[in-house]
Amino acid sequence: MLPALAHIETWIFDLDNTLYPASANLFAQIDARMSAYIARLLSVPHEEAVRIQKHFFHTHGTTLSGLMREHDVQPSDFYGFVHDIDMEVLAEDARLVRALARLPGRKLVFTNGDAAYAGRVLARLGLSGSFEAVHDIEACGYVPKPDPAAYAAMCARQNVAPASALFMDDMARNLAPAKALGMTTVWIDNGSEQGAPGTASDFIDYVVGDPADWLHTILGEE
Repeated sequence: MLPALAHIETWIFDLDNTLYPASANLFAQIDARMSAYIARLLSVPHEEAVRIQKHFFHTHGTTLSGLMREHDVQPSDFYGFVHDIDMEVLAEDARLVRALARLPGRKLVFTNGDAAYAGRVLARLGLSGSFEAVHDIEACGYVPKPDPAAYAAMCARQNVAPASALFMDDMARNLAPAKALGMTTVWIDNGSEQGAPGTASDFIDYVVGDPADWLHTILGEE
C-alpha cells in the first residue's frame, strides 16, 4: 500500500461514472428519462423539461430532490420510470474487480441513486460481492450529496470514522463535504458531465483518470 494511504480503513466509492467509465454513457439514458418524466408530469415541452431538470440538479443537488420539494413527487414513481434503461452498455472490468478484492479494509458504495438501481449496476460490473454495503439516497433521508447532512448520515449509519476513510467520486463538488469531515478524497477526472475537466481545489487529494489503474498503482502491481 502507498504509505500515504496506509491509514485508510474504509474505502467509499460513488457509483455512476466512477465504478464504470463515463464513456459507457449510461447516465445519458437516465438524463433523457428524467426530462421525459418532467415533461409528462408538468405538461411542458421537452426543452422546458430539460431546463427544469438542470435547474433542480444545480439548486437541490438532484433532480429528484427538486421534484420532491416542489411537486411532491414520490421517489418510487420517479425511480421506476427513470431507471427503466438498457444496461447492456456496461461490462465487467476484471482489473477493477481484482483491485477491489485486494484493497484492505471495508468497502462501501455511497450514491444519490437508489439501492435497487445500484444493485443492477453492480451486477453488470461483476461487483455484486465487492462491497459491504450500498448507502443510497433513501438511507440519507432523500438528502443528496453534496449536502453535508448526507455524509453525516452515511458515516453514522455505516459506522465510518472520517479520518480513516477515503471517498472517490467523479463530481468534484461532492468531495468538498467529505474533505471537511476529514476524509481523503479522490476525484475521477473522466470528462463526465458532472465534473468539469481540469477542476482542481484544495479539497481534492488525488486526481485520477481510471479507478482500476490507480488502485493497482497504490497497491503495487500484481
